[in-house]
Amino acid sequence: MENEKCDIKRGVKEKPLEVVDGYTIKYHANGKTIWSKGKMSGDQPEGYWEWYRADGTIKRSGYFENGEPVGEWITYDSKGEKYKTTNRDKK
Repeated sequence: MENEKCDIKRGVKEKPLEVVDGYTIKYHANGKTIWSKGKMSGDQPEGYWEWYRADGTIKRSGYFENGEPVGEWITYDSKGEKYKTTNRDKK
């Protein structure tokens, strides 16, 4: 895995991460379960991303455009069922 160390930056523990087939995958502090998954363009998130709880259930999903959240974002309950939808388009 790339960046196996968990460095402390600005009081926040960095998540272990790796890049697989162009997807940046960050892991929970346990180093085993995925925290987030998506593509980066430079240093900004781009396209579809997902976040997960430590137990592996999906927590949130949505799209980025030029590093900014856009469109429909979905929050899931603790069972991974759709809980609410938020539209992030600028008006």
